[in-house]
Amino acid sequence: MSDQRPIGFWLKLVDRLIDDQFAETLEEHGITRRQWQLMNVLSRGPATVVQLDAEIAPFLAAATDESEAESSVEHLSELIDSGWVDATPTGYELTERGEAALERLAVVVSEQRTVSTRGVTEEEYLNTVAVLERVARNLGWSDGL
Repeated sequence: MSDQRPIGFWLKLVDRLIDDQFAETLEEHGITRRQWQLMNVLSRGPATVVQLDAEIAPFLAAATDESEAESSVEHLSELIDSGWVDATPTGYELTERGEAALERLAVVVSEQRTVSTRGVTEEEYLNTVAVLERVARNLGWSDGL
C-alpha cells in the first residue's frame, strides 16, 4: 500500500475532475454544479439559506472569518433571474419552470454519472461511499444525525 498514492490525492483529483466535467456538461444549460446541488435540495421542498448552506456545506468555500464564508445566496441569484427559483419571505423554492429544468438536467447528469462510474460495480460504489463517510466522521464531521 505504501507505493500507492494517498487517499487525499485521489479525493482532490476526483473532486476536481467532477467539477470540471460538471462545468463542461452543464455550461451549455446555464447552470453550475453548486446551482444543480441547490436545485436538488429545493426539489425536496422550500428551504432557508441556513438549510441550503448546511446541505451543500462541503462544497462551499470556508473562510477564517465567518462573515467571509461562501453562502448559497451567491449561487441562487442566477436561478432566481432565470425563473427557476423563487425567493419567498420564508426562504427559497423551485418554481414549476425550475422543476421542469431539473428534470431535463437530471438526464444529462445521469449520463455523466454513468460515464464516471463505468467499470465500478454497485457494491464497490456503495462500499466506497460508506468508507468515505466513515473517514469523514472519524475526522469530526457530523451531519446532525
